Amino acid sequence: MSTTTPIKVGFVGLSTTGWASAVLGPALLQDSLKNTYDLVAVSTSSEESARASAEKYSKEVGHPIEAYFGSTEQIAADPNVDLVAISVKAPYHKALVLPVIQAKKDIFIEWPAGASLEETEEIAEAARVHGVRTIVGLQTRHQAAIQKVRELLSSGIIGTVRSTNITNLIPREGHLWIPFSKEKDLYLVEHKNGATQLHIPILHLLDTVSYLLGDFSSITATSTIAYPTGTVVDNDGKPTPRTYAAQNPDHFSITGILPGGVLANLFWRSGYALGKGRRMYMWEIEGDEGVIRIESSSPFPSVVEPEVYLNGTQVDLDGPTGAVHTIGAAWKDFAEHGSHHATIEDAVKNHKLIDAIEKSAREGKTIHLSL
Repeated sequence: MSTTTPIKVGFVGLSTTGWASAVLGPALLQDSLKNTYDLVAVSTSSEESARASAEKYSKEVGHPIEAYFGSTEQIAADPNVDLVAISVKAPYHKALVLPVIQAKKDIFIEWPAGASLEETEEIAEAARVHGVRTIVGLQTRHQAAIQKVRELLSSGIIGTVRSTNITNLIPREGHLWIPFSKEKDLYLVEHKNGATQLHIPILHLLDTVSYLLGDFSSITATSTIAYPTGTVVDNDGKPTPRTYAAQNPDHFSITGILPGGVLANLFWRSGYALGKGRRMYMWEIEGDEGVIRIESSSPFPSVVEPEVYLNGTQVDLDGPTGAVHTIGAAWKDFAEHGSHHATIEDAVKNHKLIDAIEKSAREGKTIHLSL
């Protein structure tokens, strides 16, 4: 599709608050994309929220926006919509996206694009059958920091890459997963919902590893539940009497082999209290002649732009930074038929990696992948 005519977007889950409202919507509507995309319709779970969303975004884009609610068949049937973006909780991905694909509309779907490998494969097969283009919300690869690292690697300045190592911490103060969760986020702790730490933040990191260094050919994982019981906190973060049993590991050691025999390692932990000296996120890529280091004081490097260092010296990043610009770069790449944005096929590959990690940790053996 030519970008001389804006791609007309219908957005499912774009309410007046939340991740889509704070980041995905602003990324789509930023000035640099105003001639590339045009928001023309929204769809939410209720008539009231749909009307509120349509009213808000009609003011922002300067023209009326259609409001739909309930089934996505309605927004998919809108002849004025070219692409439907879906940003809802993982358990609802498949049910909402399949009617859109069957209507032969291109899709954006937030990662993990299904609550399981089976669901994601079903979505991917439908997309192939109906010939629709896809973009999945694995935005970290579009960060200015990651693009700078890609540039440095391509230059050969650190020589042949031999190993890479990542450490990351999700602190308890975030009130996600374990050992403290808000009521509205308890779905994250149920494995069946496909929104565990392994599914969401860990895979955002591992997708970026594969983007820069290639796919894993084998994986060996060890995991443990350090916090077997969690506590529900109120909206102010104060503990309530309610508790829940942990279903998923909160610590991982994941080792694998990348193309060229590169040894990759991720050490993931969560639940510790914030404190002086805690290292949130650090990623080193080591070559024969030097080292690239990516680090941040934020535990969510897929959202907050990290810093980049070459042989210990900080490197200036090109262009704007931050989550809105990062996701905007993904939108731009899709519109230009670029090769950097993640697709539903990437989502299938990543779900296979999740299953391999879980199997390795469960059975205590190395899993060889054929992705």
